[in-house]
Amino acid sequence: MKYWRLWTAVLLLILAGIIFLSATQVKITNKLDDKTVVLTNKVWKVQFSQKISAKSLKPNKIYVMNDKGETQENKLSLSDDKKTVYIYPPKSGYDTSSKSYTIHFKKGIRSVSGRRLVSAMKQTFTVQKELPVVGSRQKLADYFDTILEEENTSGGFFTTTRESKSMISDDSEKKEFSSAEGDFSETNVQVEGVDEADIVKTDGTHIFQAEQNKVRIIKAVPEDKMKLLATISYDHNFTPYQLFLHKKQLIVIGSKYRDWSSKEEAAIIAPMSQAAKVIVYNVENPEKPEVMREAELEGSYASSRKADGFLYMTAEHRPDYWIMKEKRNIDFRPGYSDTAVKPVKQKVDYDKIQFFPESREPDFTMIMALDLNDLSKKAGVTTYLGSGGQMYMSNNHLYLAVSKYGEQPLEDRQMIAPDTDIHKFSIDGMEVIFKGSAEVQGTVLNQFSMDEHDGHFRVVTTKGHAWDEKGNSANQLYILDEGLNLAGKLEGLAKGERIYSARFLGDRIYMVTFKETDPLFAIDASEPSNPKVLGELKIPGFSNYLHPYDENHLIGFGQDTKVIDGKGKEEPQIISGGVKISLFDVSDMTNPKEKFTETIGEAGTNSPLNNDHRALLFNKNKNLFAFPVAVYTNKKGGEQMEQTFEYQGANVYGIDPDKGFELRSKITHIDGKQKPVYEEYESSINRLLYIDDTLYALSPEKITSHSLKTYNKKGELKLH
Repeated sequence: MKYWRLWTAVLLLILAGIIFLSATQVKITNKLDDKTVVLTNKVWKVQFSQKISAKSLKPNKIYVMNDKGETQENKLSLSDDKKTVYIYPPKSGYDTSSKSYTIHFKKGIRSVSGRRLVSAMKQTFTVQKELPVVGSRQKLADYFDTILEEENTSGGFFTTTRESKSMISDDSEKKEFSSAEGDFSETNVQVEGVDEADIVKTDGTHIFQAEQNKVRIIKAVPEDKMKLLATISYDHNFTPYQLFLHKKQLIVIGSKYRDWSSKEEAAIIAPMSQAAKVIVYNVENPEKPEVMREAELEGSYASSRKADGFLYMTAEHRPDYWIMKEKRNIDFRPGYSDTAVKPVKQKVDYDKIQFFPESREPDFTMIMALDLNDLSKKAGVTTYLGSGGQMYMSNNHLYLAVSKYGEQPLEDRQMIAPDTDIHKFSIDGMEVIFKGSAEVQGTVLNQFSMDEHDGHFRVVTTKGHAWDEKGNSANQLYILDEGLNLAGKLEGLAKGERIYSARFLGDRIYMVTFKETDPLFAIDASEPSNPKVLGELKIPGFSNYLHPYDENHLIGFGQDTKVIDGKGKEEPQIISGGVKISLFDVSDMTNPKEKFTETIGEAGTNSPLNNDHRALLFNKNKNLFAFPVAVYTNKKGGEQMEQTFEYQGANVYGIDPDKGFELRSKITHIDGKQKPVYEEYESSINRLLYIDDTLYALSPEKITSHSLKTYNKKGELKLH
């Protein structure tokens, strides 16, 4: 009996030792699949179960060989948490003439505690230069089957990667349309020569406004005799979001919705329940706009740009692929329509749907190109499996930045921050052609986090979370060459904080991060392979948006903040104050200075410019800096966070680099008889523009015109 107990104890000790050794052994947690297909500039992200010793990452421990036994020139790097090894491709990318490649992981790889990799491992992969196509109905069904299996395995977790009948005048007299050649404002855009859609546009004679379910055409000149010429009204199935102007054309972009019938719900090819829609109007006679062209992409509207007479629009569509559990014959291909061909819905051909080899996202991204100079041409439609994400467009290329999660266990995913896939497309008229993809660490804030300059793509990202108790976030800059291979990088900036804004100005890059204070980083990227932080400025508050004033000055727009010390071990509390505008002197990039600053209101004060750069009206030659704002002040004698509404309207400033900001006027559409408790939608000014020497302020209920010299009101037009 004693021997039995002794042997039982020994066996339990051995079993415990085996379990301990197994738990502490170094393992690769990625799924290794010999059928993996990648692009030529693939960066492998290999995740380990333990922190890896940097000293063990030697070329004879992790290396890549082609099918001929030739070792590739790969660089290795280790993540900040030391659990991920990045294997970078050769400088010119992997050669597609090789049939296959194999990554070798040797047992000499050690953890920081000295444990070895449990066994040598291999990852074989093949390389393609072009994106593969779906090709058939069965392959598309297989794709969604795989997604359903992964969702079932992970308990339903899936990553989402998501950046909102004509009624015309009876007057039959023909009116002459004229696009003024005078001085008038245009939409504040990121890239010169690349127009962005907005809720308001002007041609120097007329103002076009999208508001709820209407688009209005207003005769703006003369400013004291403004007139509503036409109102294009839409039913509940279409909502106009944004506008473009092109010659004598008004382009309306919005979302179309469809009411489904029970018969349609049972159909094998379902109708488009939501579509991003473009309507092109001839406004040569602005009192009688005529529809010239309509086109739709199935899905939700994502973004758009206009350059060189071509319109580019993106939409994202997620089909109800879970229906496959009940019906196997559903056609999931996205649809589109184009009145230049035929007005009814068409399905994208299987051999026209491309996919990113490693993508497992249940979304389609569609890109439409329209030739606005020849509306008889068929629209170009490019379709990909995968999410669209944030969009940036230069004069030659379109980029999509898509958040991407790694293969973490379900319990870890909620806290794991994603990285970003960058997809590059060339744009040449109607042709939108995929050029390559790359992965960078961290996530992209918005379009201003990306830029193209002298053949290089630059992007700033935040890795990790700034809000969790570990404060494990960090910020970085990546510079990719024309083939999207890594040319240079800066990592580990402002740890514990996240990016709030960025601006790329040639070889100069400015980046604002924040958690308690606002560091403004001044970065020199004149040498792409070796970017350098030249200067850093720490000030209270943060800037949501950076705008160039001249080559030596930068305007910051954001919020003021106050830091309240925490009690005991508690972290300090950050309280947002009023809207803050700053003028930075960056003439010496090694020593950036906040030269002037002004704070508007107190807690609760807000502006559309905090989230939308198109709300800014700026003209250096006119010394004009204006934006909408709603002002709140702290209630006297009230609770700490109790505010009183003071004003909604537009603040108009002049800027002098030697004297700072000069408030020249406050314009409001609120009736002075009774001040509301909060800002009201109808009277809230949301855009400003100028034509010659007249400033126009627009709200949903009216337009007012003002002298740019005295700011006295010159005219008013009530819209309803």
